[in-house]
Amino acid sequence: MNDTELLVKGVLSAEKRMMAKALSRVENESPDSELILQKLFSHTGKAHRIGITGPPGAGKSTLTNNLIKVITGKGKKVGVIAVDPTSPFTGGALLGDRIRMQESGLLENVFIRSMATRGSLGGLCKNVVEACDVLDASGMDFVIIETVGVGQSELDIAQTADTVVVVLVPESGDAVQAMKAGLMEIADIFVLNKSEREGADAVAATIKNIIHLKPPSEDGWIINVLKTVGSRNEGSEELFQEIVKHMEHLEATGYLQTRRKRHLENKVIDMVNYRLRVNFWDKSRKEMLESRLDRMISKQEDPYSFVESITG
Repeated sequence: MNDTELLVKGVLSAEKRMMAKALSRVENESPDSELILQKLFSHTGKAHRIGITGPPGAGKSTLTNNLIKVITGKGKKVGVIAVDPTSPFTGGALLGDRIRMQESGLLENVFIRSMATRGSLGGLCKNVVEACDVLDASGMDFVIIETVGVGQSELDIAQTADTVVVVLVPESGDAVQAMKAGLMEIADIFVLNKSEREGADAVAATIKNIIHLKPPSEDGWIINVLKTVGSRNEGSEELFQEIVKHMEHLEATGYLQTRRKRHLENKVIDMVNYRLRVNFWDKSRKEMLESRLDRMISKQEDPYSFVESITG
């Protein structure tokens, strides 16, 4: 049995060391990473994927940690991909393993991994989606993707998660900012965290009003607004029950398969676009571009004609 087969076997057996090695190869795009993913693909699709997103400082990590405790308390397995900003020096996850989650990460039924965005405009690099597949194949009941929290760039989470939780706080204008960023369009559940703060009821009412102004969802789901206090672990059980309710709704309406089919279509398109881009910009085309840049700068040539000449 070669090294790749051993890794695949280890992932399917939920061996944490092998899972970590497989995730490293996927994240670093090692030569055998695609083969690993190919062999694991038929074992995916069992875990319910929960996306947790929202503006920075909303308490997403604390809520995620609380959810881990609720899920494991019910005898379920949970994997977490904590997406962090990229270090400008190493290219790795800037926050590393979340300190607030270290205690939970030691539990037998929990696996936590920090991954970097690596400059992805969507807040999720393509390897995050593939990392979810690794955790899914390992037998996790739930996979949580906790995103960076940079507003507009969080929208990729809607193309990955089965249930999207948008976390807001009562600070003035937060709901409006979330609406501007498009977060209102992707939420399946709203959470108003730090709801012990002044003005929480008013913000919750504002969010509910905004929800009522939205067109009904195509699957008939009615979006709820929950209030939590992450620092006191208040509302975590209610949040999990709402996630389960949404999961059951998707399954009952058949929309879970519809949503996953759409996600898979987007994934395939992204994979093709990525491969075409990498293969297209070989050494000769990069040199050709370099040789023509001065002509474009001096306006002797325009970029549109150049692109036509190398793609037409």
